[in-house]
Amino acid sequence: MVRDFDAIVLGGGAAGLMCAIEAGKRGRRVLVLERTDRVGKKILISGGGRCNFTNLHCRPENFLSANPHFCKSALAGYTPADFIALIEKHRIPYHEKTKGQLFCDGSAREVVRMLEEECRLTGVQVLTNVTLREVRRADHFEAITSQGEFGAHAVVVATGGLSIPKIGATAQGYELATQFGLRIRECRPALVPFLFSLRDRDQYSDLAGVSAEVEVAVNSHTFHDKMLFTHRGLSGPAILQASSYWQASMPITIDLAPGQKITARLRASPSGRDLSAARSLLRARLANRLADRWLDAHLPPSWSNPSLAMLEDQIHHWQIIPSGTEGYEKAEVTVGGVDTDELSAKTMESCKVPGLFFIGEVVDVTGHLGGFNFQWAWASGFAAGQAL
Repeated sequence: MVRDFDAIVLGGGAAGLMCAIEAGKRGRRVLVLERTDRVGKKILISGGGRCNFTNLHCRPENFLSANPHFCKSALAGYTPADFIALIEKHRIPYHEKTKGQLFCDGSAREVVRMLEEECRLTGVQVLTNVTLREVRRADHFEAITSQGEFGAHAVVVATGGLSIPKIGATAQGYELATQFGLRIRECRPALVPFLFSLRDRDQYSDLAGVSAEVEVAVNSHTFHDKMLFTHRGLSGPAILQASSYWQASMPITIDLAPGQKITARLRASPSGRDLSAARSLLRARLANRLADRWLDAHLPPSWSNPSLAMLEDQIHHWQIIPSGTEGYEKAEVTVGGVDTDELSAKTMESCKVPGLFFIGEVVDVTGHLGGFNFQWAWASGFAAGQAL
C-alpha cells in the first residue's frame, strides 16, 4: 500500500528540516525520510558541538559556485535575521564568537530540538533509519524504501554532500540527479586540512599544535586567520578556507607576518646582523619553535641587505605544495554538486523535472567557514518549502 503525501523530503539535515517546516506551515502534508538513526547529525557535531548556525555578515561573495549569482535570490529570501528570530522564538541563548559567527551558548542539541519541535507543530512526519531503494516518477513520484512505499507530487533531495561519511554521507543525491538527467559539477572535499609533502612532513610534523596568525593565498583568494600545524600537515581557519579553492598540485602561499617588516631593524643597522638577531626578531612574531624551525630551513646565504630582502620576501611568501588533503573524512563540506544551471534560483526546482527539488550541500553552492553553509541550508530549504 502506498501512503501519499504532498511532498517527500529526502534527508533530515538542516536544509531538509527547514524545507519540511516551511511546507508544513503552508498546510502541505510532508514526510521526511532520514537514512540514519536521528535527524540533524551534522548540526550536532558542528561548531565543536555548539553549532555555528549562521553568520551576521552573510553575502553572496561568501559562497563558491560555477554560477556565483545563483545563491543571491535564496539568500535574500531568508536572511540570518530570519533564522535568529527562530532561535529567539525558542529562547535559545547564543553569542557572536568572531567575525559575525553565531554559536549556541549551550549545545547544538538545542537547535535540533527546535527543528524537531517546529516539525511537530507543523504536522511534518519524520521517519528515521530508512533505506531509500528507488525513486520512480510517472504522473507522480514514488519512493520505495525499507519502511514501505510513499507517493507524492514533489520530492526534495536534501541528502547532503560527501563530507564526513562516518555520520552517514553518501552519493545518493548525486545519483538521483543523474537518474533524472541533471548534470553534476565535479565534487571535491572542502574546508579540509592539507597534507604535507614527504619533505615538509619531515621538516615540520613535530610542530603539531603550534599555531600562527597568517595570510594564506591560493588561486587568487586570500584568507587572514589562524593556521595550525598538525602531525600530517596544516589546518586552522585560514587553511580550511584556502582548501575550498585548492586543486591538486596547486601551491599555497603563506604570509607568516602579515603587515610587518621582520628584517627592517637588521637592514637599518650595519652591525648585529647574525642568525641570533634574526631568530629573535622572528620569535617576536611567531611561536619560538616555529620561528627557529622555519629560519633553519630558510637561512640566507649572507646577512647583506640583498639577502635580508630575500629573507623578508620568503617570510611573506612561504610557498608549499600540499600532497593532498585529509579527504572527505575530515572535510566539513563538499565543493561541487548538482549544477545550478539545472535549477530555478528562486525555488530550487529542477528545470527539467517538475516537482523535483535539490537543496543544501548537494547543490553546487559552498559557503566559507563560519556559519555560511548553514545559512545556505536554511535559505535554500526555505525557498523550496515556499514553492511546495
